[in-house]
Amino acid sequence: MKMMKMMMMMMMMMMVLFLSCVLCVSADSFHEDLSINGCSDVDGEGMYGLDGEEMWYADFINKRGVEPQPDFIDHITYVEGTYQQAEANQQICRVNLKNGRSGNKDMPVERDAPSSPMIYPRDVVELGEENHLICHVSGFYPAPVTFYWTKNGENVTQGASSNVPFPSRDGSFSQFSTLQFLPQLGDMYSCSVSHRALDQSLSRIWEVEVQQPSVGPAVFCGLGLTVGLIGVAVGTFFLIKGNECS
Repeated sequence: MKMMKMMMMMMMMMMVLFLSCVLCVSADSFHEDLSINGCSDVDGEGMYGLDGEEMWYADFINKRGVEPQPDFIDHITYVEGTYQQAEANQQICRVNLKNGRSGNKDMPVERDAPSSPMIYPRDVVELGEENHLICHVSGFYPAPVTFYWTKNGENVTQGASSNVPFPSRDGSFSQFSTLQFLPQLGDMYSCSVSHRALDQSLSRIWEVEVQQPSVGPAVFCGLGLTVGLIGVAVGTFFLIKGNECS
C-alpha cells in the first residue's frame, strides 16, 4: 500500500513538472502587438508596433506610410490601403474627440512632464566621419513633445527628424529625435524639448570629444614583460654557472 502511494505521488510530481515545462514553452512564444490611433485639433498619429518596436506609422504630412524597421530583421510589409485606413481612423477619432469634449467640459486635463533629455551618438565618434546624435525623453503625457536642435548656438533643422511617440505600460510616452552631423573637434550641440506640461523647455548640451587611446597600460605591460624576461635570463645564467661548478 505504501509503495502504491509513493508511486502515485511520483507520477503526480512528474505530471506537474511536465505541465510547468509546457507553460514555460508557451509563455516564450507570446508576442505583444500594438496599434495606436490618436488625434488632436492639429495633429494625429497612426502606428503599429510589435514587441516594443515601431513597425509602421502614418506620415500625415507627406501622406504615406513609413516602415522604420532596422536592416537586421526580416522586413514586414503592410498591406496596400493601410495608410488610407489610418486617414479614415483620424476622421473617426476627431468625431469622438469632439463628442468627448462636449460631454466632459469640466474634466481637468492630465499632464506629465517629460524626463530630462538624454543625448548620445549612434556610433563611436570619429572626426570627419558622418554620425547621428540621438535625443531621447520619456515619461510624458499627453503626446507629443517637440524637439529643437542647435549647433554652436545656431538653430539646426537640416538632418533632424523625430519618431512618433511610443506608449509605455504606465500610460506615458517616450519619443526620440535624431540629428545627422559631421563631428568636428570643439563643436557643441544642444537638444531642447518642449511640452505642454513644461513652463520652459528642457535642454541638454553635448560636445564633440574623441577618446584618445591610453598609453599607460601599454607602457606598464611592456615594462613588466621586459623585467620578466631579464629575470628569466639572469636565472638561466646562474643555473648554468651552478651546473659548471658542480
